[in-house]
Amino acid sequence: MDNRDVILARALELWSRRGYDAVGVQEIVAAAGVTKPTLYHYFGSKRGLLDALVEDRFAGLRPALAPAASYDRDIVRTLETIVRGYFAFARDHADFYRMFLAFSFAPAGSDAFGAVAGPAAAQREALERLFEAAAHQHGNMRGRQKAYAATFLGMINTYIALALNGDATLDDELVYRATHQFMHGIFS
Repeated sequence: MDNRDVILARALELWSRRGYDAVGVQEIVAAAGVTKPTLYHYFGSKRGLLDALVEDRFAGLRPALAPAASYDRDIVRTLETIVRGYFAFARDHADFYRMFLAFSFAPAGSDAFGAVAGPAAAQREALERLFEAAAHQHGNMRGRQKAYAATFLGMINTYIALALNGDATLDDELVYRATHQFMHGIFS
């Protein structure tokens, strides 16, 4: 790995364990075995490092959202595909997903929240477009795309959080249960 990649990896390790505000630049560069000027050369600032990390790692989640853009009139299969993609990404990038979830609940004016706000909004918007497209086939969805997107993504993130803490397994059985729970409610 080059210095840039090492800095990104060490920052992710530290931030996913302790949070953004609890880790300073000096600790990151010491963990990466580089100097502060090296970090500033690549990223400009601590916030620049965070923005680069989120952009770099979030790119790997975009394929999980691709089915939302290509709805093919089978809402259950589309949702299962999306859940499966999210679960796979979270399994493969547990530290990043833990950090992303934590920063999503940081105070609105903080650097941590600011860095993840755009990608979080992009996820919701992609799902809103999916539910809007599905409303043509499922009239009861009409006008509810914002609520459905928030609820669906919240459910996915809750199951991922449970798995990150050892209380669930992100497998095909959970993909099926989660999707059908969402589509049919708690009494299904």
